[in-house]
Amino acid sequence: MRFGVIGTNWITDEFIQAGLTVEGFSLQAVYSRTSERAQEFAEKYQAPFVYTDIKEMASSGTIDAIYIASPNCFHAEQAILCMDMGLHVLCEKPFASNAAEVEAMLAAAKRNDVLLMEAVKSTLVPNFSTVQDHLPKLGTIRRYIASNCQYSSRYDAYRQGQVMRAFDPAYSNGALLDIGIYCLYPAIVLFGKPEQVKAEGVLLQSGVDGEGSMLLKYENMDAVISFSKITTSYQPAEIQGEDATMVIDKINHLTRIEIRYRDGRVEDVTRPQTPKTMHYEIREFIRLAEAGLRESETNSHTASRWTMEVMDEARRQIGVVYPADLPR
Repeated sequence: MRFGVIGTNWITDEFIQAGLTVEGFSLQAVYSRTSERAQEFAEKYQAPFVYTDIKEMASSGTIDAIYIASPNCFHAEQAILCMDMGLHVLCEKPFASNAAEVEAMLAAAKRNDVLLMEAVKSTLVPNFSTVQDHLPKLGTIRRYIASNCQYSSRYDAYRQGQVMRAFDPAYSNGALLDIGIYCLYPAIVLFGKPEQVKAEGVLLQSGVDGEGSMLLKYENMDAVISFSKITTSYQPAEIQGEDATMVIDKINHLTRIEIRYRDGRVEDVTRPQTPKTMHYEIREFIRLAEAGLRESETNSHTASRWTMEVMDEARRQIGVVYPADLPR
């Protein structure tokens, strides 16, 4: 599959390096706003084509699919443009700024009969399959707890009065959409859409959430989620059942999975997986495209829709409003 990339940042570097380990992956084109940056990135990975116009790249015939790693506020517009040109789209998380944009993206995928998938890597690694496979051992599940709190390197600049993209609402950023999604998305995949959402958070002066917490209410269980870009946490994730508790070292990487039974037994169910974890999302994307399928069973359109709907409600309660939310 011939890929083009939108975005020339560290996450695109990781994507390409992982892609080079996947059979069928070929990097053909690089887009950047400046020709110098596009050329520099293309030379680094021997990509033959560079573009400074997305529409030109999408209509060039040089690529079959696009990976979008631009700022969050551009995801929907760029994805829809590419799908309207007949390209398959793998779009970084969060899928878009809000649920309305997600619906527009899903409609574009349907009318153009193309594959669209959100690039949440953690739900496609082997150890997430381990979580799914071993859930019955826990008995009736009562609680899901996940934390993703990472002090942002850009917060130091923010504290000195410089508002970078990571803390600028114009780019649809903030703790929830940038890293809280790693806690929320697995909960949606595993347990579906919650019946009720309660959210609290710290609203920074720039207008984005620096940190926050969510309580998701399901019929017979709840989910407790915390996220932050202004503090750091070292807590593992847990799925608590009446018979056992599953302990997950890092909800965004899932490198160690244990089941701890009430009788004191500990079962290590960890599976081996490559540290280049984007390998699995790329492999899944190519597999789906080759099979003529238009969405992933795990990173499904429904999972993306429900995740964004929950995040919209959480942002409403915290008070985070993006320019993308306002009528145009």
